[in-house]
Amino acid sequence: LSLLPWGTANPIPRVISRAPSHLSFTPGRNTQPVFLPLCCLYVLMLLGNCSLLWTLRSEPALHSPMCCLLSLLALADLGLSLCTLPTVLPVFCVPALSLPFRACLAQMYFIHTFSAIESGVLVAMAFDRFVAICHPLRYGSVLSSSLVARAGVLIVLRGVSMVLPVAILMAGMPFCRSRVLSHSFCLHQDMLRLACGDVWPSNWYGLSAVILTKGLDLLAIILSYVLILRTILGTVSLEARAKAFSTCISHLCAVLIFYIPLISLSVIHRFGRHLPPLTHTLLADVYLLVPPVLNPLVYSWKTKQIRRRILILKRAAQCRG
Repeated sequence: LSLLPWGTANPIPRVISRAPSHLSFTPGRNTQPVFLPLCCLYVLMLLGNCSLLWTLRSEPALHSPMCCLLSLLALADLGLSLCTLPTVLPVFCVPALSLPFRACLAQMYFIHTFSAIESGVLVAMAFDRFVAICHPLRYGSVLSSSLVARAGVLIVLRGVSMVLPVAILMAGMPFCRSRVLSHSFCLHQDMLRLACGDVWPSNWYGLSAVILTKGLDLLAIILSYVLILRTILGTVSLEARAKAFSTCISHLCAVLIFYIPLISLSVIHRFGRHLPPLTHTLLADVYLLVPPVLNPLVYSWKTKQIRRRILILKRAAQCRG
């Protein structure tokens, strides 16, 4: 299998009966201009999420249930981006990069696992906003520290267990078509497109896993906001409405940033095979890199305590300089 960046021509397909031992990364022409923007995105992702984690850890006022979930979201963003780093950046600067097939399976597994974890965290955040707005007097008793900790463990276990069969099924697939993938990293839908033989179990389990995780998660988020909106509209004071709605803006932005590229990429992979490869590549890069970059910016912009703590960090760094 070859993972190609933008503008790369497909090599001659090789017929094989088993999964290849290595994946070769063959960069195409004029890919150097892409390398610098990708580096900037990774640097912004690292700085933003690490600063956010440091702020949430060092500020006692930010040890609320919502901020604990925000820490888990930042960790999921870091994991999702860092597991693509070994292939996304080198493929644009190394003439002939190779990756073992098992390493590609591992990358695929971690990408989909961290994605499922992030989706679960967004559901937990929606529930947090629902309790805070619809049942404010019961917020402390309902969302205790132990409940948030158990919810975090369940979210991680769900992501790990739901994606594991996908990797196991893919490991037994024979590959007898072109070894060229659409992206510079490994995704289940993209690898499945190159497999031959009976791909029905892997295809339908992958689709079922997406529906049972991200599909149900999205429905739960929509239901939470329907109930939140009903409560807000039932408030007499316009000022109270605006204040209640402002507490949801950051989470709504995170939901849109995560689900819009995800849904678009899933639809294009299954129903948009006639589209140019550039469309697949652009959406995959947006799906994996844009949410980890924007989430810290959104929450830092809307949360005063986080903004204040980051400014303190900036001033301390300037004083040392």
